[in-house]
Amino acid sequence: MNYIFYFLIVISIVVGAINGKLQDVVNAIMSGAELSVKVAFSLIGIMAFWLGIMQIAEKSGIINFISKLIKPITKHLFNELPEDSPAIGDIAMNFTANAFGLSNAATPFGLKAMEELQKVNEKKDTASNSMCLFLGMNTAGFQLVPTTVLAILVGIGYKNPTEIIAPTLLVTTIAFTSAIILSKLFQRFYKVDMEVKNDQNS
Repeated sequence: MNYIFYFLIVISIVVGAINGKLQDVVNAIMSGAELSVKVAFSLIGIMAFWLGIMQIAEKSGIINFISKLIKPITKHLFNELPEDSPAIGDIAMNFTANAFGLSNAATPFGLKAMEELQKVNEKKDTASNSMCLFLGMNTAGFQLVPTTVLAILVGIGYKNPTEIIAPTLLVTTIAFTSAIILSKLFQRFYKVDMEVKNDQNS
């Protein structure tokens, strides 16, 4: 990635020099650097605010309450896991944090969930169906409030940043649902495929 950015910067400078607009290129670099600092500081503020809200919600039991509400759904989706598996609670907490756009807060729960899923995984060198499903759902990133994107829009001075909430909710819902459906379908096809291979080997 560093090489790509270096290549783009060099090409911009060369093209700007050829066209006699080197000063415009330099001005764009300076203004872009200034804007990046502003966006970074706006991200710090928004993330600090929402992480604080999440801490309050966690201490007050709201997060645990939401996790308990979605826990039956989690159990149904990850039906390969034992009912008392701690991974189910971690997965629920991860999805709750992701739903509020707090990927930083969701990451520890996601890592812990993967560790628990690996403990019950029979083939340690191969991802289990539950691990693949969790990864797909986590990557789809269902969000009720896209906190990070809102922070970036605020940082660049966008007039109405909240207008992205509805489209983001629609898109992430479709992606999230698609990840579940495709994962479940591939689980069946892969299972059938493995059964055929086992029959042929025997």
